[in-house]
Amino acid sequence: MKEPTPEKGGADRLTLIDTFVRIVNAGSLSAAAEQLGATQPTVSRRLQALERAVGVRLIQRSTHGMQLTEEGRRCYDRAEELIASWQAFDSEVRGAGQQPVGTLRVVVPHAFGQQEFVRPLATYLRRYPGMRVEWLLNDRMPDFISDGVDCAIRVGEVQDESVVAIRLGDVPRIIVAAPALLDDGPVPDHPNDLARLPWLALRTFYRDEVALNNTLTGEAVRLPIQPRMATDSLYALRTAAILGLGVCVASTWIFEDDLRQGRLRQLAPGWQAHALPLNLVYPASRLQPRRLRAFIDTMRAELPRGPGN
Repeated sequence: MKEPTPEKGGADRLTLIDTFVRIVNAGSLSAAAEQLGATQPTVSRRLQALERAVGVRLIQRSTHGMQLTEEGRRCYDRAEELIASWQAFDSEVRGAGQQPVGTLRVVVPHAFGQQEFVRPLATYLRRYPGMRVEWLLNDRMPDFISDGVDCAIRVGEVQDESVVAIRLGDVPRIIVAAPALLDDGPVPDHPNDLARLPWLALRTFYRDEVALNNTLTGEAVRLPIQPRMATDSLYALRTAAILGLGVCVASTWIFEDDLRQGRLRQLAPGWQAHALPLNLVYPASRLQPRRLRAFIDTMRAELPRGPGN
């Protein structure tokens, strides 16, 4: 087959650019060739044709491997955006009225990803049988480009200006403790009554201070704490609370069964910690492919008021 040349038009240039992106992502010419169903010499010729077209060396090749040049790094960032935009355009034109197909990579927080969000995920997979989902549990914001992630669901404020954040709802939080921790005494009804009790901390959202608001009056109180245990795991926090190790603040939904069964009691019922925003985020530089738009629509429909409500 005759190889595309830059002079033959935009479609051929897109082929060269796509090959370049594949080489970088795959890490070698041979791996890119396997992905493309082409030979290594073919992939090498395409790379050389692109380098001639832009007039700079993009990849430095040696017996020890390959490395992007400075120009290659700049070209790669723009090439990724261009290919993503073209794929979204092509999908929109060709697939009007068709269901999305392919793979969606989503990063979700550990606790929510194991429980609350699996139900809307199931709805998405049932609705779009041509889709596959890689459901990745991680409490940190991913590097969307290097990790190959389509979107992430985040609990808490999103400060990163390089991403688009779509609000899915809010996560209410309450104060709980095991009955044994109260020594069969009355349930505290004001934050000041909580200061004498041992505390647990969820390091992701609070460490040495808890901010509480009265749900009726709006009165705000900041309560200093010295936690006996601090963790970044919502499940570990819940287990420690059930075992009577201390008072804690966390998402209402995770305590619902424990409160019904009497394993935990809500303290200061008229007070809550600030609700945490729940956002779906994706890179600002990318268009939304059909598979991502469908996932966003499903999450919005399945979580109209936020999890646990």
